[in-house]
Amino acid sequence: MTGRADGERGKTMRQLTLCDGEVAGAEGFDRAEGFDRAEVVPLHGEAEEPRPARGMRRAGRLLVACGLALLPWLYVLATGLPATATAAHWPVAWVGLDALEALGLIATGLLAARGDRRHALAAAATATLLVVDAWFDTTTAAPGGDFATAVAMALGAELPLAALCGRLALRALRRPA
Repeated sequence: MTGRADGERGKTMRQLTLCDGEVAGAEGFDRAEGFDRAEVVPLHGEAEEPRPARGMRRAGRLLVACGLALLPWLYVLATGLPATATAAHWPVAWVGLDALEALGLIATGLLAARGDRRHALAAAATATLLVVDAWFDTTTAAPGGDFATAVAMALGAELPLAALCGRLALRALRRPA
């Protein structure tokens, strides 16, 4: 059992913990001493994950259902789309995608350099854009030189940058707040 001073209440607060992070005897302890349950802290700062709010659980179930509903649509697309298509705004689509990648890389870099934890959000979005770009570059390229260039860009720039951004995002999630 450990004790620490609580400056706001002017009394000593006791924390009762076990080695595996569970709180022992907290029910009687917090009522008897007049402390809130939130004041009883597990050893090593390992707190149990709080259960998500009901709205978050509903949103999660809705997203899973939508993802599952898309699976049959993949078959429809695979069997029904023509092998070739003409896009009226093809250059605008590619310039827009690359502009978003550039913004993502700049935002991630600036936020990371400042030590701002929000870099994880920019890094995750940028990694996704880079993977999508590599996918569409290689799958829409004409055979021959265009395809070789698309593969070289994917392996030499887009996928390594996506991996770096993904690593930055995951590292930020593992770091305590």
